[in-house]
Parts: sequence; structure tokens; C-alpha cells
Amino acid sequence: MNEDLHRATYAMPSPRALLQLARHRLRHPSSSGVLQPLLEPVLHPSRWRIRAIGASMFLGHPLFYLVWTHWLPQPYENLWLRLLVAGLGLSLLAIPAASVAPPSRATAVVVTAIFWLTLPWFFSWMYFCNGGNAVWLASVGAMLLIYYHLTDWRLATVGAASGMAVAWVMFEAFGPQAPALGLELAATNTVVLSFCWYTGIVLGLSSSNLRREQLNFTLGTMGIMAHELRTPLATMQLIAEAVRNEAPQHGGESGERLQQLGQRLNHLVRNMNHQIDMQITNARLTRLPRNAERISAAEVVQAALADYPYRSTRERQAVVVRVHADFHFFGSPALFSQVVDNLTKNALRSLAAASSAIQPGDLLIEIGALGQRGRIVFTDNGVGMDAVLRKRIFQPFFSTDRGTGHGLGLAFCQRVVHAAQGTIRVKSAPHQGAVFTIELPVA
Repeated sequence: MNEDLHRATYAMPSPRALLQLARHRLRHPSSSGVLQPLLEPVLHPSRWRIRAIGASMFLGHPLFYLVWTHWLPQPYENLWLRLLVAGLGLSLLAIPAASVAPPSRATAVVVTAIFWLTLPWFFSWMYFCNGGNAVWLASVGAMLLIYYHLTDWRLATVGAASGMAVAWVMFEAFGPQAPALGLELAATNTVVLSFCWYTGIVLGLSSSNLRREQLNFTLGTMGIMAHELRTPLATMQLIAEAVRNEAPQHGGESGERLQQLGQRLNHLVRNMNHQIDMQITNARLTRLPRNAERISAAEVVQAALADYPYRSTRERQAVVVRVHADFHFFGSPALFSQVVDNLTKNALRSLAAASSAIQPGDLLIEIGALGQRGRIVFTDNGVGMDAVLRKRIFQPFFSTDRGTGHGLGLAFCQRVVHAAQGTIRVKSAPHQGAVFTIELPVA
């Protein structure tokens, strides 16, 4: 037994070795490590960012029409075009909150199209129609910086280039007679706009890399902590086995008590290892595998629940699964098992906070399909959440449990579901439980 304990204690690398490895990877990234930060997307568009730009467009365009026609007249203005762009801003305000946080695929397409029309296309059109004068040179420069701040830098780059190109083609075909842009002024404007464009790309990359570094350091720290925890857990596992082996030699009540203690230790070790695996997987937001398999929704849910380390028999009995109609979808079985784990853990934690007398069915998991859409619905009778929490729970690093939560579990769930072309949303109110609904395309 001493030899087993010795092997369990020293089988893993030391924390110092892990830390040195993490530092080496940060200082000497591989080619994929260099490219990966450049491909890091904006994980969670802000609902209030969309609303703020919508309000600014709705109020600002009529105001600027008055400024550029009466106070500081410009060569070209168009009231109807201004009203159209203001109307698009109003449409951003009208998007339902449930579609914005978390954003649905349809909402993302609509918002992207509106931003493209009202920013690169509109400003470039006005720039060309006003002969590239100083007012619209400054406006286009500001537009580029705003555009890169509002959306993912890759979308902004493609959108800005295509918006300017389309505006130029339309201006050449349908535009008004504009003052000629001299060679020297054209060169000056090109330098200024190129600088603004370059600055926008750099700021976009900087923001993307900052988020990635935050995730990397979280993952590195958790890896070191996992090593520190697994070493004593391995020792506890061997002690539990030794206790259980000693039980038959004592017999009677004493032997039964030793058997129970050994089982409790085994259960505790299994629970802790499960939690460590869950937290490390959650932290891998930017490293999700892209392979997809055909998955049975009922099978992945039931398998995940069978392996879940419940803290008590009552907690296990509180979870009820109803399969109205099984369906298949494409995704990663391991990752979707983790999604089920996360949602189950959050629901059971909410139930524990609401009442100590958990009843069967307090967490109801329903599986069904209608047409080409399948649903997995988690309904709990826990403490629920208010509107402020509902808007933020899918944001990375936001957690309602500041004691033990790092705020990556639901962000991980959203990324996994979106990778499978699905959506996840929540409906909840204080003291009325919560309903998490996952919708997936049927394979």
C-alpha cells in the first residue's frame, strides 16, 4: 500500500513543471498558437450595445440632417435616406430581448446586415456624394473605429471593404454630381482612412487577444489547481479501498460501518474528480473540437445523468427525465454530456438554495421533437433569477455563485449548442424556478 501511495503522489508532474510549461507556451507559441488568437471571435455581443447604437441612429440621423442642411450646409444631403437609416436604428430597438441575450442566429444576421447598411455603406455613399470633403473624411474615419468596436473584427474588415465597394459602384451608377476630388486630396484622404482602418483592426485584434489571454490564464490556473487536488484525491482513493478491505475482518456493526465509510470516501473522490473535469472542460471555450457525430438526444442525456455524482439519493430522485420523442442531431457527445452536467449542476444548486426538502420531479428534463427542430428542456423549481441575471448568465466570467463559480459553465453551454447550429435560452423569474431550452436541428 505504501508503494501505491508513493506512485499516486508522484505520478503527475510537479506544479512548478506545469507552470514552466504554461509560461513556455505563452512565450514560444506554435504556429497554430499564433493564428488562434487572430481567429478568436467576439463571444458575447452585448444587448445594450445593440440598443444603444439603435437609439443613437434613430435620434442622431435626423439631427445631423438638420446640422448639415441648415447650420453647416454640405454639398449633398438626403432626408429620405436619413429617415431610412433612422428607421433601421428603430428596428434594433424593436428586437425582442429574448432574441438578443443570448443572440439567436436570425438576430445575428439581421443585426449584422443593419450595421453594414448604416455604417460602411451609408457613410461611404455620403463620402463619395460629398466629394470626399473634410466633414465626411472625418465621419468615415470615425465610422471605421465604431464599426470595429461594435462587431467582430473579421466581420468589420469584410463589411467595411464590401460596403465601400458597393457604395462606390452605386455612386458611379446613380450618384449625384459631386465636386471633383483632386489627386493630392485623394492621396491625403487615402492615408487618413488607411490609418483609421489599420487602427480599427489593431484594436479589434487587441480586444480579441485580451479575451483569449483571460481564458488561457484561467485554464492554466485551473490545470495547476487540478493537479494539486488530484494528488490527495488519489491518496484518499487508496485509503478508501484499504478501509473497505479491512471491513470483512471486523464483521458486525463495526465492519458495516467501515464499509460505509469506504464507500463514502469513494463517492467523495469520484465527485471531486468529476467537478475538476467539468471545470477544466468549461474553461476550454476557445478550444472546442469541431468534429461532429450523429447523437441521440435521449441517450446523451440519460448517459450524462447516470454518471452524474449526486450528493444524495434524494437529489438523484429529484431528477426526472421524460422522452416524448427522441431525435438525433450532429455534435460532440462528450461536449453535450458536459452541457447536461452543467445545466443539471446549476439546477440542483438552485433547488438546494430554494428548499432542503427536494421532491421527485423538482428537476424535469424533457426531450421532444417537432418537425425539423428538437428540444431538450430543463425545468427546475429552484430560486429562479431576475431580469438582470438573465441578461448576463451567458457571459464568460459572470457567475451567480461567486464562492465557487468561475462563470464559464453557461458560456461553454452556449458555445457548444451554437456549434451544433442550435440555440439555448432561459426563462425565469425570482422564486419561480428556471426553464433552459435547447433547440437543435434534427439530423
